[in-house]
Amino acid sequence: MKLGKELLPYIGILLIVILVRTFIVTPIKVNGSSMYKTLNGNEIMLLWKNKKWERFDIIVAKTPTDTLIKRLYAFPNESIECKNGDIYINDTKIEDPYGFGETEDFEKIILKEDEYFIMGDNRLISLDSRRIGAITKDQIEGVTDFILFPFSKFGKTKN
Repeated sequence: MKLGKELLPYIGILLIVILVRTFIVTPIKVNGSSMYKTLNGNEIMLLWKNKKWERFDIIVAKTPTDTLIKRLYAFPNESIECKNGDIYINDTKIEDPYGFGETEDFEKIILKEDEYFIMGDNRLISLDSRRIGAITKDQIEGVTDFILFPFSKFGKTKN
């Protein structure tokens, strides 16, 4: 009986950790260089599961074959296209300070009610919505904007 009382605080801590990781925040590792120059690959970041998404946030999305870390460009019911290397959302040219390398032109895509358009910063090698199509809300796991490791990059990403 005494052992049970001694273990109770540890069980409580374990439950809190499990709940926090499941519903609030969890670490995630960046693989590859599709987000270069913002991320080089192998960073350990925090994934915020309940944070509201904004344009240009770095999000984590699950596809049937992979987990993607990309930047969010367009929201449901918006249009997006690239003409002469410039990105247009709803027919308005946007400033795109994140793109590294030339963005290949693509025809206008009109997103449906539950679709989002994502792109990696390293446009020449990124596997993103230009290749795999739009993603849906239920594929988005959350926003990642804080680097834990390497310690030389510790802190909020430069968005």
